[in-house]
Amino acid sequence: MVKIVIFFKRKSGMSVEDFQNHWRTTHADIIVRLPGIRRYVQSHVLASAYRKSEPVYDAVAESYFDDTKAMKALAKTPEYAAVLADEPNFIDRASMASIITDEYVIKDEPAPDNAIKSIDFVNRKEGMSVEDFQNYWKDVHGPLCETAAAMRRYVQNHTRRSIYDSGRTPAFDGVAMAWFDDMQALRGAAQTPEFADLRADVGHFVDQERSPFVLTREHVILP
Repeated sequence: MVKIVIFFKRKSGMSVEDFQNHWRTTHADIIVRLPGIRRYVQSHVLASAYRKSEPVYDAVAESYFDDTKAMKALAKTPEYAAVLADEPNFIDRASMASIITDEYVIKDEPAPDNAIKSIDFVNRKEGMSVEDFQNYWKDVHGPLCETAAAMRRYVQNHTRRSIYDSGRTPAFDGVAMAWFDDMQALRGAAQTPEFADLRADVGHFVDQERSPFVLTREHVILP
């Protein structure tokens, strides 16, 4: 299974409410008709994120396919043409980017339907190889996340090695996703020794100045 993570901002002049409504209804109805799509998840940035400033992204989408061949086969289909035709109705296309990833579920406990989902866009430290970054993230940092009791689920999405091998530079080296019961649980977790260890460890492999995050709520459109 391969997963593409897509992130973007809303069209200029469009309200957050109108953007989220269009994405969750009209656009979602178009997406689920794509041939070969196995799972589709939307993560909507929390309304509270807009009180002081604009978040780096308004939306994060996750689309799952059997393999990259299935993804490439979409290009000439009328269903994909319908997706592209609808995007300018609500998306700032200039802000839109994506990475093709391998998903690693590190921790998988039940989370409530309205859980807070923290999404971190991760770039590795300068001078660190892709292999060393991915190994450290998964094998060293991953187990630390398992010990964080307030973190219900934790998923790492590693940008596929084939992207680097082809000479391309991805938007990010990966995306980390963590689920918490609610905002109170997230704030409480930040005060724990487990999270102090996590914050300290992040500095060993992540370029934090180039690794933004958003807080969202997840909507599983196609389970």
